Amino acid sequence: MTAAVGPRRRALRPAGLGSLCHRLCFRCFLAVFLVVAFAASVPASGSGKVVTSLPGFDGPLPFHLETGYVEVDKDNDAELFYYFVGSESGGAAAPFLLWLTGGDRCSVFSGLAYEIGPIRFVLEPYNGTLPRLRYNQNSWTKVSHILFVDSPVGAGFSFSREPKGYDVGDISSSLRLHDFLIKWFNDHPEFLANPFYIGGDSYAGKLVPFLAQIISEGIKAGRTLPNLKGYLVGNPGTGEIIDFSSRVPYAHGVGIISDQLYETILGHCQGLDYINPSNALCAQALNTFNNLISEVQNAHILLDNCVYACPAPNIYSKTDGADGRRILREENGTGKLNHPPARPPFGCITYGYYLSYFWANDRRTREALGIKKGTKNEWVRCHDKDLPYTGDLGSVIKYHRNLTSRGYRALVYR
Repeated sequence: MTAAVGPRRRALRPAGLGSLCHRLCFRCFLAVFLVVAFAASVPASGSGKVVTSLPGFDGPLPFHLETGYVEVDKDNDAELFYYFVGSESGGAAAPFLLWLTGGDRCSVFSGLAYEIGPIRFVLEPYNGTLPRLRYNQNSWTKVSHILFVDSPVGAGFSFSREPKGYDVGDISSSLRLHDFLIKWFNDHPEFLANPFYIGGDSYAGKLVPFLAQIISEGIKAGRTLPNLKGYLVGNPGTGEIIDFSSRVPYAHGVGIISDQLYETILGHCQGLDYINPSNALCAQALNTFNNLISEVQNAHILLDNCVYACPAPNIYSKTDGADGRRILREENGTGKLNHPPARPPFGCITYGYYLSYFWANDRRTREALGIKKGTKNEWVRCHDKDLPYTGDLGSVIKYHRNLTSRGYRALVYR
């Protein structure tokens, strides 16, 4: 189920890490996967909050936005936060897409503001004021309802009042999502009959087919569930060794590493774990390889290599130097920010990530979104392994095989 690598491909990155490249050409992918239905207004229902304006956005929102929480663990008082954006042209009968984001515990706001959603940040140097937003003309919500969910608990604005509620893994977080969907559609029954799809990228590529499998089993058993038609995964992890090892032949194919290094890696690393190799010669060759690919942008090799705008340095990005860490000295000393991201040079593709931290942590934004007070002291776009998580799903290829053999549609893309 891995996507073919063509000679004109321009991305270099291991599956399972947050991606920037999959935001390109999304509308054309959606045209293949979803269909436009009749135009109509989106009804407001359920227990969520209808948001008509957002701080930093000029004027009323030109789309229907609802935000809210759904409890998924009563014992630990854990709740998942969501953004629901109604179809702008498809109306009540439009396809319905559940969207998940990868990790480590990245907020689904990334999907809403950088990938397939209807808003974008105005890219301008941050000067201490609220970052501005603009409308995205190429949003997938032009043809589909999209339910963006901060999952697992701890991602984005999702929270648990008990520490134990944050201790989850692939299977438990997927089961929580299943519980979330049952409760959300119980509050929004008008969407139960809509063609339902599950989508996600990066590490969520493991969870999407597993969650689809759970729903398909429920449908087979006659339970009332969303009208599952298929799923789509971008740059997905599968749990297979090829997820990580395939970057080596790709780097060789686009000329980042030499023939000699490529042959050395193949000769000494066959069948080994490329993350923790047991062979000393393999480890030495991979160290050279990692040093070389650190010089290029993993998401797109033709772009400048930029600071990865997350609370802590990313293992594949170089954040040393004045520009990379200046934000820690300037803002961290004010007592207002605890884990601000490294500041990329303006113009880097990661600059929008940097702006999101200040927008999401503004009091006006939290009030507009209906964030529960005391549940999230600080919003970060992605965590850095500071919360417990168990990768207890091995290979998910069998779920891809099960679903497609049952007639569910699948789209796997890079």
